[in-house]
Amino acid sequence: MMKETVIFSLTSSVELTKEICEYLNLPVGKCAVRHFADGEILIEPEETVRGRSVFIIQSTCAPVSETLMEVLICLDACRRASAGEITVVTPYFGYARQDRKARARQPITAKLVANLLESAGADRVVTVDLHATQIQGFFNIPIDNLSAISLIGQYFRSKNLDDIVVVSPDHGGTTRARNLADLLNAPMAIIDKRRPKPNVAEAMNIIGDVEGKDVIIIDDMCDTAGSLVAGIKILKDKGAKDIYCAVSHGLLSGPAVERLNNAPIKEFVITNTIALSEEKRKACPKITVLSVGYMLAKTIEAIKTHSPVSEVYDLFND
Repeated sequence: MMKETVIFSLTSSVELTKEICEYLNLPVGKCAVRHFADGEILIEPEETVRGRSVFIIQSTCAPVSETLMEVLICLDACRRASAGEITVVTPYFGYARQDRKARARQPITAKLVANLLESAGADRVVTVDLHATQIQGFFNIPIDNLSAISLIGQYFRSKNLDDIVVVSPDHGGTTRARNLADLLNAPMAIIDKRRPKPNVAEAMNIIGDVEGKDVIIIDDMCDTAGSLVAGIKILKDKGAKDIYCAVSHGLLSGPAVERLNNAPIKEFVITNTIALSEEKRKACPKITVLSVGYMLAKTIEAIKTHSPVSEVYDLFND
């Protein structure tokens, strides 16, 4: 069944796609991504997709609108070339933070992007750690929202840390923190904070006991790291010992790398849902990158063989 599968990589997930294809023993599909002089995007599959199962792998990270547009244009090209079914694998789903109207006259871009993907021809979407799990309800096609928690839990179990507390950076992330705490047989704490405006957060208090304990802060993404650093400061003020941070998506925009370097953290763990530049890797030696390549490869395999995707997590829970 895998012989009738073609996997295309667009511009943001080239190395991740190569890794996935190595696990599946498949070549990376030939697909040309070109730009006109004014920035208009042209995408052409350079091999037949007629009747085949197509997987388009692309994180819609910075530049977000451009990477999203590449996915939509590739979908349109494959649909018009008579692809059998098309799955969009978007390890990082951009525009997901706008999942509700937090105040009057705001858009709900997560729903807009779901509509765009469906209209362009997607039959299925695979993603990792949506900002809010209810975004799955915005789709009228199957969506697999994978979680990197098992992968992160496996990594921290291998470190054999003693007397740890898993911390959620806000009330919205308590389910994520509880899942990691269960994997590590550890207690949980919550940072009580408020967010007066986007990318600005003020930590107010800690719900739970962190004094004299090692701490793992778990979140779905880190953008400018302002919110994270505010949480780290209050944890230190409350007597936490070594602080580890783990996020699924390392956006690391603007001053993020500098803030992480200056923050009193032991290690900052991310996955490769978003490619980390060599410049940022060298600038912050605290960063550890875990790969979701094997998890995504086994998910693609499960989709093609009609096997339960949930069994993929068993690979990381031994």
